Amino acid sequence: MSPPDDDIGAPVEVVVVDDAEEVRAVVVQFLSLDGRFHVVAEGRTGEDAVSLADRHRPSVMILDASMPDVDGLTALPAVLERSPATRVVVFSGFRGPVLEKAARALGAADVIDKATPVRTLARRLLQAAGRDADEPHPTVAIRTTQDGDMSDAGAEAVLARHLERFRTVFDQGTIGMATMTLAGTIVRANPALCKMLGASEEELVTRPYAALAAAPTGPAVAEAIVDVASAHQEVAAIEHRLTPPGERWMRSTVAAVKDTAGGPLYLFVQTEEITDQRMAVEALRRSEERYRLLVEGVRDYAIFMLDPEGHVSTWSLGAERVKGYKAEEIIGRHFRVFYEEAAQSTRYPEHELELAIANGRYEEEGWRVRKDGTRFWANVVITALFDHTGNLAGFAKVTRDITERRRATEAREQFTAELESTNRLLKGAAQQTAEFVAMTAHELRSPIAAMTGAATILRDYWEALDATQRTEALNSMLRGGNRLRRLIEDLLTVSRLDADSFHFDLEVVGLRDVIDEVVVDQVDLLGDVTVECSRDLVVKADRVRCAQILANLLANAGIHGSPPVRVVAAARGPLAEVRVFDAGGGPPDAVLDRLFEKFVQGSGRDDRGTGLGLFIVRALARGQGGDAWYERDESGVQCFAFSLPLA
Repeated sequence: MSPPDDDIGAPVEVVVVDDAEEVRAVVVQFLSLDGRFHVVAEGRTGEDAVSLADRHRPSVMILDASMPDVDGLTALPAVLERSPATRVVVFSGFRGPVLEKAARALGAADVIDKATPVRTLARRLLQAAGRDADEPHPTVAIRTTQDGDMSDAGAEAVLARHLERFRTVFDQGTIGMATMTLAGTIVRANPALCKMLGASEEELVTRPYAALAAAPTGPAVAEAIVDVASAHQEVAAIEHRLTPPGERWMRSTVAAVKDTAGGPLYLFVQTEEITDQRMAVEALRRSEERYRLLVEGVRDYAIFMLDPEGHVSTWSLGAERVKGYKAEEIIGRHFRVFYEEAAQSTRYPEHELELAIANGRYEEEGWRVRKDGTRFWANVVITALFDHTGNLAGFAKVTRDITERRRATEAREQFTAELESTNRLLKGAAQQTAEFVAMTAHELRSPIAAMTGAATILRDYWEALDATQRTEALNSMLRGGNRLRRLIEDLLTVSRLDADSFHFDLEVVGLRDVIDEVVVDQVDLLGDVTVECSRDLVVKADRVRCAQILANLLANAGIHGSPPVRVVAAARGPLAEVRVFDAGGGPPDAVLDRLFEKFVQGSGRDDRGTGLGLFIVRALARGQGGDAWYERDESGVQCFAFSLPLA
């Protein structure tokens, strides 16, 4: 049990529940080093939160909003039911007053953005626990800055501007978009979606997205959300009606935004109204029905009689117009003359009569021949006629020329197939863009949280940390900074490549010098790297971009490969070829053909990045007159390679 509120000297008992392990580790370490708090337990799901609240009855619980199985917003009321005295602080990667208002309505004592400095987090937790936010640290003198922040204000502002750019894409999007917890609860909706649904963001936040779909489409939407959240399906697209029931239809595409380890963090949905498309389809169906009635009621039919042996016994004006024969030309002749020679040779016309006798009626569509030898596509119905004694009296035959309809159907089917193909490409591009925006925002947030947390620990607890702990904290900051630098550099490069505004400053470059510089920069990631390159090997290239290519390949070897790493450069014809070898198992066969495309991510460590590194390598190499590729040597050792023109 927690100490009473008036026991100021006792630490505040805290339970931390968050499925992001690296964020949870920083928070727990910070609170553990702060003598005013005592972390009694950790969890990673909403179910953990309820169980830990019942078991420990903590003073404060830090509860992530989006988690597997049961999200934080769903678990919050159950936590308070088990432990009413616990002050729940919702800890979320989502930001916005609507979410905060909704969380407080569910009983949250406070809502804190994950981008909040851990120093500020401590004050907010003390306030939530009913303690003095300026309560002195009982064991360590804590140094504070003027604004209580934990990092350089200029750097914090720069990173905030980067995050804001990505939020702008969401807020100003022209299609409806929403972020949801893994349980399908809406935590943020953009203005386009609010306008589309005729509801305010306050009305949408905390509502299950499936509740927006009217019966009988609601369960299918809920099932699609479960499939994506549980990784049974990468992307789910489903059409559904709106609640309340009406004639408005939506197409919603649900995808999971994943962390660097490939686990789902939360769900992203984009919605477009398809009422007009469905109305167009229905109008087309009605048009086809009217067309069918028009054909059946206005177009001429060839209606005539056959005797029991299949000879024409009666003829009509409609038959004359369709077939081209006059009555005196056709009566008495066998009806096989209306069939192509191949069908006649197999006695197919006689077989039709046999089927009509056996079944009472026979219908088919097929090619028929007019008197002038031209073919037409016909709908044919043959009915066997029996007299009152049950003997065969002959056949009634109705032939309808539907050549134009068949051509129209074929054209429509071809058009529909092309339209569906185009729609798939457009939806794929839109989904890829949405996932990239969400992924990049997450890639920025994780190193920021790790860097700022480590910086705060170093600043406030320097004397309390041993040498190993200080080194680890500094290494965390370096890794986070390098990760941010690579991400921003890759994004800027891809943006310029896509805009076709990239410029190369070509000059004579000593390849060995560039390799040595890049290898030194990568030593923390790779350790010792063997270099085989002559000092005389020079190329005509952009020195900066040459270094960027090599840095990306070495980072790729460090993240996805295994030591030892070896760089081998040699001249071959008019080009210098550089190969980066490592002892890793190599990429899966399924992605070999797509290794150098955008957003293709490899397996390996958690920090898989944005999937842009190899795309940039090939684009920069080709832009300077070379190329990039993947291969294995004669002993099976893998390498990524690139070439540049010799000077």
